[in-house]
Amino acid sequence: MHKSKAVIARDKGKTVEVIEIAVPEPGPNEVLVTIKSCGVCHTDLHYREGAINDDFPFLLGHEASGYIKEVGEAVTNVSVGDFVIIAWRSPCGLCRSCVKGKPWYCFDSRNAVQDMSLADGTILSPALGIGAFSELTLVDAGQAIKVNPSVNPNTASLLGCGVMAGLGAAINTGSVAMGDSVAVFGCGGVGNAAIVGSKLAGAQDVIAVDIDDKKLEWAKEFGATHTVNSLNNDPVDFIRSVTDGNGADVTIEAVGNPKTYEQAFYARDHAGVLVLVGVPDPAMNINLPLIEIFGRGGSLKSSWYGDCLPSRDFPKYIDLHLDGRINLDKFVTETISLSEVESAFHKMETGEVLRSVVVFE
Repeated sequence: MHKSKAVIARDKGKTVEVIEIAVPEPGPNEVLVTIKSCGVCHTDLHYREGAINDDFPFLLGHEASGYIKEVGEAVTNVSVGDFVIIAWRSPCGLCRSCVKGKPWYCFDSRNAVQDMSLADGTILSPALGIGAFSELTLVDAGQAIKVNPSVNPNTASLLGCGVMAGLGAAINTGSVAMGDSVAVFGCGGVGNAAIVGSKLAGAQDVIAVDIDDKKLEWAKEFGATHTVNSLNNDPVDFIRSVTDGNGADVTIEAVGNPKTYEQAFYARDHAGVLVLVGVPDPAMNINLPLIEIFGRGGSLKSSWYGDCLPSRDFPKYIDLHLDGRINLDKFVTETISLSEVESAFHKMETGEVLRSVVVFE
């Protein structure tokens, strides 16, 4: 049994705590990872607020990179010393989606079998089956994706969740193609990653929509060709005005809000694609005329984790970054210590940062 300093959420809405936890030796098909970097994501805040479930206490953190410290029996995909990004999708290979050849939708994704715990034996619930605001964490071997170790660990960690969600929303789910017009609603980490993905796929026009001018400036840096502050201008009218009156071929909603979803719905061209990658509150509802859904055609899609296959996509995007074809370093706004996670949540809520990244020495 290993001891590890970690951040937990003990109860709903309570300030997070830095505490020592117990992490088991890896069993069959499990690996122990020494964490180097872990991004602070909205999902961690949702766990703290009890918006995911009530399985407190939670071991927070899931957007992480690190080195393999130990491997359990039957592990063949990684070895001790490998640099990895941790994925929260580890396809089982057996469920009905995997059997159909669509492992990116796996309905029985694997996690470590053994539990991490508090010093008194209380079982911890690791965020998204990872729990990486910790010096050490235990995961299923399939969650540990080996990538080029020359990448900055701070940058690599973000591909484990938010950046992959945005890239995949554009490329995998939205199928953005050469010459397309794309409108992205919400220009935080996920939305800006969708902008990067759209440009990589060959989009000609990329329109960024937000209510924060600072975020719109960030969007320009990531490749947006047009920006609109939807507090000051109707975004649907603006998007049509820069697409010959037609609307965008693909709209990507990265907020998770009924109002922005409705705007994205009407900002599409006929037969266009709308991708929802923003995570809504469970209590939210939307009301759209059914005749509009029928009459406008196209498709309305949800993007789970950017519909990614981590073993395929993580190494690919790290290599594209190292080759200079995309720049993922710009997503890291600041680096912090474990003790600063609570203040990082506040900065994230107020829009001060794209990503704070916890760095482990």
